[in-house]
Amino acid sequence: MTHWSLLGRRVLAVGPGLAPLARGPLFGAALEMAGLERLADARAGAQDLVVIDIDAFDQAALGASLGALAASGAAPPVLVVGERLPAGLARTVMRLAYSDVLEAPYSDEQFQAAVYGLLDAAGSQAAGAGASESRCWTVVGAVGGAGATTLAIEMASALATRANRERAVCLIDLNLADGAMAAYLGAPAAMGLAQFGPAAERMDAALLAAFTTPIAKGFDLLACPRDPLAFEQISKEAVLRILEIACEAYDFVIVDLPRHRRPWSLEVLAGSDEVFIVSELTVPALLAARALAGEVEAALPLGARARIVLNRLASRMFGPAPSVSEAERALERRAEAAISSDWEAAAASVNLGGPISQHRPKSKIVKDVNALVDRLVGGKRPSDRRSAWSRKAA
Repeated sequence: MTHWSLLGRRVLAVGPGLAPLARGPLFGAALEMAGLERLADARAGAQDLVVIDIDAFDQAALGASLGALAASGAAPPVLVVGERLPAGLARTVMRLAYSDVLEAPYSDEQFQAAVYGLLDAAGSQAAGAGASESRCWTVVGAVGGAGATTLAIEMASALATRANRERAVCLIDLNLADGAMAAYLGAPAAMGLAQFGPAAERMDAALLAAFTTPIAKGFDLLACPRDPLAFEQISKEAVLRILEIACEAYDFVIVDLPRHRRPWSLEVLAGSDEVFIVSELTVPALLAARALAGEVEAALPLGARARIVLNRLASRMFGPAPSVSEAERALERRAEAAISSDWEAAAASVNLGGPISQHRPKSKIVKDVNALVDRLVGGKRPSDRRSAWSRKAA
């Protein structure tokens, strides 16, 4: 079962005896205590969950209110708790789209399990009904300083410009301990998932949205503050849950993946539509890129290929760097693209904060990245790949 965060969840508690739940299994939720008359107004768009104490009300009155709620066709998930549930009332509860019954006495753990089950069922149905195809591109450097972060930023910016609508692209920095993406963009690193520890895997779309930093129209960033312990504090399930939610909410998700393997690295790679390995035009970097490409392709679905991007391509008159053809011989494959060197544009954008396309739109880097994005996006339907990270109900 997928676990959902209760932080900020709108819960309608019908019955005075439910008030202690606010300090227990419903801690963190926006709890509204109400009487039976409030039940008639409950709607899925206004409440995330309704909890009803059946022992607090007359059975006939409660049955009539539940019947009206079921007839509305817009009831939120309903959890009925109490010591006695008459057969007639049970049949009314069963008419609700998402409902469960919990017999008292019950533990906090049993209560939370019932709540999470309801939210999971309702959330899965909503995601399926409104699902749109999305793409995830993962960018990783063959060596440190190869320019993977810069390339990921420019890809995200290029895609957002093409989409020209809200929530088109989400850029995710999975260099959780020392990622520089927020600094490159001059934006706050708001994700702060390390503080959630194991509970981060309970994140949902509403909570994830609270951690996004808008960069431009249709372009949001998810990045953590620098924290040397972040990798140890966030579970594999939490990382994959974040990616799953992002891919449900955005047309494109661009991931800046750490070069050194983490417990979740292979799953991220296998769940990506495209994997880009960024290499400098030096012999050590090219050899590292060749080796990394082989490792990545061994983890990808059969037949999938990593794309190697050569970065900082400069005229040979400025030094003994290999040519593209020489680099491809070292790689033992063709490179997907070669990105021109433009140190002044890159440095200016980093110092000013923002994509190179914002501060130096005529830069050769911008032109080359646009050509790469056009080649990959043009005319193709996005592939439906969210299932690669979906966690099956237990």
